[in-house]
Amino acid sequence: MADSEVILEVKDLRKKYGKKTTVKGVSFSVNKGEIFGILGPNGAGKTTTLEMIEALRPIDGGSATIDGIDVSRNPQKIKQIIGVQLQSSSFFDKLTLRELLRMFGSMYDQRVHPDKLLAEVNLRDKAKSYVDTLSGGQKQRFSVASALVNKPKVLFLDEPTTGLDPQA
Repeated sequence: MADSEVILEVKDLRKKYGKKTTVKGVSFSVNKGEIFGILGPNGAGKTTTLEMIEALRPIDGGSATIDGIDVSRNPQKIKQIIGVQLQSSSFFDKLTLRELLRMFGSMYDQRVHPDKLLAEVNLRDKAKSYVDTLSGGQKQRFSVASALVNKPKVLFLDEPTTGLDPQA
């Protein structure tokens, strides 16, 4: 059954900064089509764990694979197949949402349909707007749209509900 196929496998993941261990032996797996969340108090290592899996931070111990690809050995390949919505994002001030999505798509050599992506996050009417004119929740939704430009196999959302209203 395709839905039960593992897409993300994390085994005994570890991260240290000097003598302080921030991630200590984290293990889990996620199947294709599954929505998976990591919960914990501030400072528990959630963002560090995500950043290691996303190939944004070196892994000190253990392993992570996405779609059978080892994150440590092939970080560039990993970055081509994932989408990442960071905890806080910055965007170019002088480009509209439509222009930004086209630019992000070009980084992946993807032809992007900005209006379709914006419609998916309920921002179609803001296509000609600049990011600084958006509310906090709208910025968060735009950040999600920008993480979808490369049609990722796995989408990572770090604090995705920050600033969103209940309807979003």
